[in-house]
Amino acid sequence: MGYHLREITKGRLGEFSKIREEFEELSDAMEQDAKILVLCELADLVGAIAAFVKQEFKGSIGFEDVILMTQMTRD
Repeated sequence: MGYHLREITKGRLGEFSKIREEFEELSDAMEQDAKILVLCELADLVGAIAAFVKQEFKGSIGFEDVILMTQMTRD
């Protein structure tokens, strides 16, 4: 299990399952109050989202569009 205290199902890069895995790992890191691990899991989550966008939208929409939407919806 490595750094995590609970069992987390592995996902497949480019698929939603990887986003779920990384989110669960982030949740576990938060519960442990492991700040460095939280940062690592945030980075992994961003990578999983980028891979999902690339595979799901096949270039018609890119990760840059996700960032743009983030900026448009920021409070």
